[in-house]
Amino acid sequence: MRDSLLSEIMALKALSAKELKEKYEALFNGERPASTYKVYLWRQIAYRMQEMAYGGLSEEAQGKIKELVQEYDPINNKTLRPEKSPQEKKRSTRDRRLPIPGTFLVKEYKGKAIQVKVLEKGFEYEGAIYKTLSKVAKVVTGSHWNGYVFFGL
Repeated sequence: MRDSLLSEIMALKALSAKELKEKYEALFNGERPASTYKVYLWRQIAYRMQEMAYGGLSEEAQGKIKELVQEYDPINNKTLRPEKSPQEKKRSTRDRRLPIPGTFLVKEYKGKAIQVKVLEKGFEYEGAIYKTLSKVAKVVTGSHWNGYVFFGL
C-alpha cells in the first residue's frame, strides 16, 4: 500500500492547477482551497491522502503541537505580544509579516551567515540600523531585493 500511495502522490505533480483544485475539493468535501498555487495544492492533497490512508494526528499529538506553539512560536503566538489599546492599533504601521522586536532573522547567503535583529522601528545588521529589510538585503547582496522575499517572510 505504501508504494501505491507514494506513486499516486508523485503522479499528482503532473496535474494542472485546475485538476489539483478539483482533486482538493473532492478530498476536502467541497471546501475551496486557500490558494491555487500548484505546490500548495500538491502538499495539501498529499497530506490529506496520507492522513486518510494512515490516520491523522492523535488528540495527544495535536495538543502537544498547540502547547509547543504557545511556548516557542512568538511569531504566530499572539499571547506573547503586548496588548495594544484601540488607538495604538489604529496608529500601528508595523507590517504584520514581521516577527516581534528582538527576534533575529537568519539567512545564509553565499556561504556567509546573515543575522538581522528586528527592532521596534527598523533592523540592525552588523551594528548599523536600517529602516527596511530591503536596505539590509541591498547591503548584503549589492543589488536591490525585496527584503521579505530575501529573508523568506
